[in-house]
Amino acid sequence: MLDVVRRSQKRIILKSDREIALMRDAGRLVFEVLEEMEKLAVPGVSTAALNDVAEKMIADAGAIALFKGVVNPQARGPFPAALCASVNDEVVHGIPSDTPLDDGDIVSVDCGVRLNGYCGDSARTIAIGTIAADVQELLDVTAGALDLSIREIRPGRMWSKVARQMQDHVESAGFSVVRDFVGHGIGQEMHEEPKVPNYEDRKKPQHDFRLERNMTLAIEPMVNMGSHHVRYRSPDRWAIVTQDGKYAAHFEHSVAVTDSGAEVLTSDGSTER
Repeated sequence: MLDVVRRSQKRIILKSDREIALMRDAGRLVFEVLEEMEKLAVPGVSTAALNDVAEKMIADAGAIALFKGVVNPQARGPFPAALCASVNDEVVHGIPSDTPLDDGDIVSVDCGVRLNGYCGDSARTIAIGTIAADVQELLDVTAGALDLSIREIRPGRMWSKVARQMQDHVESAGFSVVRDFVGHGIGQEMHEEPKVPNYEDRKKPQHDFRLERNMTLAIEPMVNMGSHHVRYRSPDRWAIVTQDGKYAAHFEHSVAVTDSGAEVLTSDGSTER
């Protein structure tokens, strides 16, 4: 590990170039899994079937599924799958099920792996068949918020400045940014410091941080069609759903801050900014 940056009690671990190369390998596997999920996610397919394919791909690559076995003290048991598969009003942490996906559904597929000791984490929301125009706009705006954040990353910039642009992008389209769940640092562990909000948190300016070269972050805007308020779904208390029952979208990339911008680690290796 290169160094440790301390900001307001945060312990942010900067990675060496060797470590980032290992994270790039993990990220490429996650990208390949999500690409396969996008091909397979059609009307009539269940999210459990998608998860079965993902688990085999991860195992065949010699990697570990990060989510499987994670314990949430508020839930009834450990998370049972390699994928989080969140359908329609589910924002994040949906458990794959045998229920077939219908035409017009959307499913947010989140995948995390550890390969050779380093993690990759990425998500995308997939349209099932033909979706409504306003739902497609939700997906486009959420993906656009992630793309915007990656374009705006550069060493020396405060994260809150990037997050403010993400928030403005989402709210100008009439949607809302989830406040209760945010992105995170990533490296040898799935969740490292800092917390990476997708909105400007003016109530907690001490949580802001300065972007630095070789900082590695999982940036993941979660956007609701209606209110930003969310809740746990009963009875599993894993899935987070919108409080008003309207649809939500989720896109995520793991990135490394470079000398001039950011490199997307959860890609096919061709995405650098």
